[in-house]
Parts: sequence; structure tokens; C-alpha cells
Amino acid sequence: MATKIYIVYYSTYGHVATLAEEIKRGAASVEGVEAKLWQIPETLSGEALAKMSAPPRREDVPVISPAELVDADGVLFGFPTRFGMLPAQFKAFMDGTSDLWCEQRLAGKPAGIFCSTGCQGGGQETTALTAITQLAHHGMIFVPVGYTFGKGMFEMGEVKGGSPYGAGTIAGDGSRVPSQLELQQAFHQGKYFAGIAKKLKGSA
Repeated sequence: MATKIYIVYYSTYGHVATLAEEIKRGAASVEGVEAKLWQIPETLSGEALAKMSAPPRREDVPVISPAELVDADGVLFGFPTRFGMLPAQFKAFMDGTSDLWCEQRLAGKPAGIFCSTGCQGGGQETTALTAITQLAHHGMIFVPVGYTFGKGMFEMGEVKGGSPYGAGTIAGDGSRVPSQLELQQAFHQGKYFAGIAKKLKGSA
């Protein structure tokens, strides 16, 4: 049976969605792996989103319910940063997983994190670090990308998101799009994570 990797994300302006697409490509490049994109439910009203000039949600990516996480062999969670932490939308989604927590339905599943921030000091590491609490309480196995991306982790000649915790991008005022280096790290994270998830499933 194929190893199922779910890339579950929230994206306000599309930066995280772009990373998610590349992570999916990376995961799907591993033989025997099926990768699928999911969005979490929005909590803001259409009026609020319009005032924020947020683009419409993608219609081609389904919205996931907490119960559907059980079907995955591994999950990569992606979200933008809000004051150095995960956004309220994602916290609300995780709060909805209490039934799964009661029965420890997610325990032992590998999980990873990727994010976007407004600037280099906006929480590329703190967002992932603080979000790990959600995984720990479920007994999930956090899989960081570490420094397996190689020399790309030490790039000093350009602005770059991402950290040992996971892939990332810097959105700036919203006009900046993920760079090639950021997309390469996202692809690498997907491939690296999928390989580990596949090994874990094979040893179960």
C-alpha cells in the first residue's frame, strides 16, 4: 500500500500555498508515496477577508476535517506566522482534534511544519518551535528538516526563509513571492519527510 502524506495548510495570501505545492512535488517524487494537499477551514468572515484584500480560497484543494487526519501516514502542517506563533485559524483547527487526542488516534504519526513570515526576524523558528506543542500532545513524531538541505541552509547572499525546523518563506509586504532557494528547500522537505514516513510505515 502507498504511503499517504497529507500537506495540510492555511494560506491567507498564497505564500504558504506555494510552498505546499512544492512540498507535495517533493513528497510525490518518492516511489510508493501519495501526496495530497488539504486546506483547513477558514474562521474569518468573507467581509473581513475582503477588507484584508485576501484572494479567494482555492477551489481545487479540499477542506479537511480533523477526523480525516487519521487516514494519513504522515502530515506536514503549513501556516503563516502571527506574532511569532501559528495563526488563530490553525489553532482553532487543532482545538477541534480533541476527540482524536482522547483516543490517541494520531500518536506515532510523523509530522512536520513549514511557514511564512513577514520579515526575517518574524518567527521562522519560533512559529515552528511553539507549534510543536500541538504535535507533542497528540504523541506525533516531529520530523525537522535539520541541515539535510546542505549548503542552502548557509546561504548569506540573499534573503531566505526556512530553518532547521522546516521550509519557510518571507512574504514582506505581500508582494514578495517564494524564491527559488526557498522552493528548493520546500521540495527537499517534502522528499525528506516522505522518505522517513515511508520507512516508519514499513517498519510498523
